[in-house]
Amino acid sequence: MHEILSFPEQLRLIDERSAAFRAAVAAAPSLDLRMPTHPERTLFDHVQHVGMGRRKAAAVVAAGPADAPPDESVWRGGTGAPREREALLAWWDESIEHLAGVLREAGADRGCWTWWADSPSPQTSGAWARRQLHEIAVHTYDVQLAGGAPQPIPEEIALDGFDDCQFTLCATTVAWPHDPAIVEYHATEGRSWRLKLSHDGAQVARLTPAAGDPDTTDASARGTAGDLVLFFYGRIPLDSLTFDGDRRIFDQLAVWDPSA
Repeated sequence: MHEILSFPEQLRLIDERSAAFRAAVAAAPSLDLRMPTHPERTLFDHVQHVGMGRRKAAAVVAAGPADAPPDESVWRGGTGAPREREALLAWWDESIEHLAGVLREAGADRGCWTWWADSPSPQTSGAWARRQLHEIAVHTYDVQLAGGAPQPIPEEIALDGFDDCQFTLCATTVAWPHDPAIVEYHATEGRSWRLKLSHDGAQVARLTPAAGDPDTTDASARGTAGDLVLFFYGRIPLDSLTFDGDRRIFDQLAVWDPSA
C-alpha cells in the first residue's frame, strides 16, 4: 500500500534532515571543498544556494494563493550568507526555522503558487512541505558525499520522495516528444510505479507488487528507494540500479524538460 507522509511527519523529517545537513557542513574539512555533485560550487556556495531556496519556499507559502512567486527582494535580503562557518551554520538554522514556522502557521491546505501546476500534485502548503523535505534530503546527501561519508536516504523519506518525483516532477500533460513508452520503477522495499509516456504527456500510476506486466513494459529499473531517488536526481548512474529494456528511454527522460 502506498502511503504519503502526513504533514506533521513531513515537518518532523524536515527538521531531522536539516540537522543532518548542518552536521555534515560542520564536519567538512573546509567550506572551499568542491561539491562532487555540483563541481561548479564550493561547499559554501552550496549551503547558500540551499538556504536561499528554503527562504524562497517560505516566502511562497507565506504569500498564499498567487499567480507568480514573490519578488526576489521579499526573500533574499541582505548580501547573502556569511562566510565564517559558525555564522553560516547559524544562518542555515535561521533559514530552516523560518521555513518550518511558516509551514506550521499555514497548515497543510493553504493554497499557494507552485511551479508544478501541470502535475497531479496539489498547489498547497502541504505539497510545498513535501517538496522541501525531499530537496533537503538530496542536498544532505550531496554535502555528506563531499565530506567523504555519504549516508543512505532514510527509507521512509526515500519511498515518499520517489513517489513525489513521479507525481510532482514527472507527471504532466505536455506531449512526450519521442515514441510512446511505458517505464516501471520498482523499489526493493515493495513499492512500484508505472510511467506511461505518450502524446498525452506522462501519466503515473502506483502499482501493487503483482501489477507489473513485462510484456507491456519498455524499460524498468529496480533498486532501493534511496537509490531510485538518487538516480532520478542524477546523483548516481543507471548502472547503479538493476534495469531492463530500452536504455535510451532513461536517457530521453533525463534530458526532457516539459516546460521548455
